[in-house]
Amino acid sequence: MPIPHMIGVLAAAAAAGLFLTGCGNTTSSNPAPPPSAARSAPASPQQQYNQADVVFLQNMVLHHTQAMTMSQIARNQASAAQVKDLAARIEAEQSPQIQQMNSLLTEWGIPAPATTGATGTTNAVGHGQLPGTVSGAGVDRAFLEMMIVHHQDAVDMSQIELAQASNPATRNLAQQIISAEQAQISEMQTLLQVI
Repeated sequence: MPIPHMIGVLAAAAAAGLFLTGCGNTTSSNPAPPPSAARSAPASPQQQYNQADVVFLQNMVLHHTQAMTMSQIARNQASAAQVKDLAARIEAEQSPQIQQMNSLLTEWGIPAPATTGATGTTNAVGHGQLPGTVSGAGVDRAFLEMMIVHHQDAVDMSQIELAQASNPATRNLAQQIISAEQAQISEMQTLLQVI
C-alpha cells in the first residue's frame, strides 16, 4: 500500500473517530426497543441499560474496528519493533472488547452495527508495500500520531458513558478503555520522541 494511501486510510479512520465522538453526545434515532419480556419482568443488572449505553456500545464497536484496521496496517508495515508491538497489543485488547460489546447488544435485542468496510479499506489492509523511497519511520509516525487522536476520542466517548449510562457492564468497560488507552497515549507520545 503506497504511503499516501495508507495515510489516507489512517486519516479516514481518525476522522470517523471524531465523528463518532460527536455521536456520543446524542441519542440514536432508531435503536431497537428492549424486548417486551425484559420490560414485564424485573431485569437483571446485565439487562438494565439506557440509551447512553446503547449509543456507547454501537459507536465503540465501530471505533474499535477502525483501531483494529489501523493496527493491522502498522503491524504489517511499521519499521519500529515498539510500534509493531503496540499495534499487536491494541488488536489483542480490542478484539475481545468488540465481542463483549456485540454480546451485550445481542442480549438486549439490539442489532450490532455492521463493521464491514467501517473504514472503507478493510480489503486493502496488509496488502502492498511502501515504495522503497519512503522510510518506514513515516508509517510509524503516522500511526502513532493518528492513534493518539483515535485513543483520545475513545477516552472521551467512555467518559460520556460514565457520566450518562446505567448499565454496570458498559460502565466497567468504559473505565477499562479509559485506563488502557490513556496509558497507551502516554506510551505513544514517548515513542514519538524516539523514533
